[in-house]
Amino acid sequence: MAVVKDISSRDTSRNPRRKATLVILGLLAVAVFAGLCALGTWQVHRLAWKRALIAQVDERAHAPATPAPGKNEWAGLTSDNAEYRHVSVAGTYSFDQQTLVQAATELGSGYWVMTPLKLDDGSTVLVNRGFVLPEWRKAQASTAQPPAPAQVTGLLRMGEPGSGFLRNNDPASNLWYSRDLPAIAAARGLTDVAPYFIDADAASSAGKDPAKAPVGGLTVINFPNNHLVYAITWYALALMVIVGVVIFVREEKKARRR
Repeated sequence: MAVVKDISSRDTSRNPRRKATLVILGLLAVAVFAGLCALGTWQVHRLAWKRALIAQVDERAHAPATPAPGKNEWAGLTSDNAEYRHVSVAGTYSFDQQTLVQAATELGSGYWVMTPLKLDDGSTVLVNRGFVLPEWRKAQASTAQPPAPAQVTGLLRMGEPGSGFLRNNDPASNLWYSRDLPAIAAARGLTDVAPYFIDADAASSAGKDPAKAPVGGLTVINFPNNHLVYAITWYALALMVIVGVVIFVREEKKARRR
């Protein structure tokens, strides 16, 4: 007579792990738990920093306009202490030396118009007069504009890197994808140029139709703030490590009682 074994009754218990193995696993669990907690805490600190930054920028951008930093202040300007200040400046536009930088806005795809503003002290501040569509560029190709005095208010912006998204500026071909101030100054033969540019506000722009004139006041102030989500994620993973350790200890105790 054939003997049929009951597979469900097979003994699947395991032997207890050696002490050395438990020590190694315990140290590994502590290290992982500590690392995850450290990452979570770091994100909490980043969250506080980001909230303070957002509040600071909001205060600067909506404060009354103050005179743009002069040459004696340029050396001390940084993104942290100057970016998005609401400033004003007066000078003379040099339209024949302006630069068009490719841009995409809520008004479509086109260009930022970066125009040098010559100041009375001989220095130059590049002003982003606003956004225009390709139609404006075509119309300007056959139109010469003489220098013109201007009073500009807007937001101070520090220069951008020398490349846009996956594209590098090509001064020789007059193709610009970022507002790289030193490169623009060199390409246009400008000297004594401020290390910042000014995003002109709507009141300083010439019109409302980007096909006819630069439209200002389009600066987007947006700081992604996902640090709370990241912190919760790291702490949740740390909690999972604790749960895993509890389950492991319970199963190890069962193995030792068998």
